[in-house]
Amino acid sequence: MSELSRDPLPLRGRVALVTGASRRKGIGYATCRRLAAYGASVFVHHFSPHDAAQPWGADEVPAVVDGVRAVAVAPAEVANMSADLADPEAPAALVSAAVSALGRLDILVCNHARSGSDGPLSAVTAQLLDAHWTVNARASILLARAFAALGGPGRLIFLTSGQNEGPMPGEVAYAASKGALWSITATLAEELADQGITVNAVNPGPVDTGYAPPDVHAEVAARFPAGRWGDPDDPARLIAWLATDEARWITGQVINTEGGFRR
Repeated sequence: MSELSRDPLPLRGRVALVTGASRRKGIGYATCRRLAAYGASVFVHHFSPHDAAQPWGADEVPAVVDGVRAVAVAPAEVANMSADLADPEAPAALVSAAVSALGRLDILVCNHARSGSDGPLSAVTAQLLDAHWTVNARASILLARAFAALGGPGRLIFLTSGQNEGPMPGEVAYAASKGALWSITATLAEELADQGITVNAVNPGPVDTGYAPPDVHAEVAARFPAGRWGDPDDPARLIAWLATDEARWITGQVINTEGGFRR
């Protein structure tokens, strides 16, 4: 094979953990399927109670896992686990479970997020801030710690949001917690470089995961040059590519994949 040829299964033999993959309309699910289609074994994390409490509702977890398994390439495997990442012990337990189930862990995608139940500054409380920080920032950093403790090398990918590109009205707690991941990316990349772990963050921009009411959906779609929201697979393609050897020289970066979104 020529050194310039591309392996159709660039992640064969590798194992990925993707958090927050509870819904077939979500970025986590699309990412799991991309990684599986590239040859990786995938450990699917889910926590349906969060979605059940939101307007969009929960999905059927067995259908989520089956959807990932349907595109997996033998001999790759798919396993899964439910965990509440508000529990400070959950991140380490999740990484341990992934290694126990699939034998190793090479790729960690921190896609999970607490969303909803947010508000403007006037509505912010200590409890609201803590709830978002605990899941979105603290759990992601603790996951990174547990992943790094395995010894590397590997790929660590955070999911941030658009808070550094423009305002996010009514989402003070969410923007603050996601901004923490944006801010920590370069620091963790430097710290983990000697282990051969690359650390990057992806801002997916507005993605149609079924949460927006019709009026908001139409307003946001009009701000894209293509006239549509991002599909979950749009950021998933970037995330999966960052997990491959083609992205081995990229670390410490926050990469926007927003389709030209106009604020």
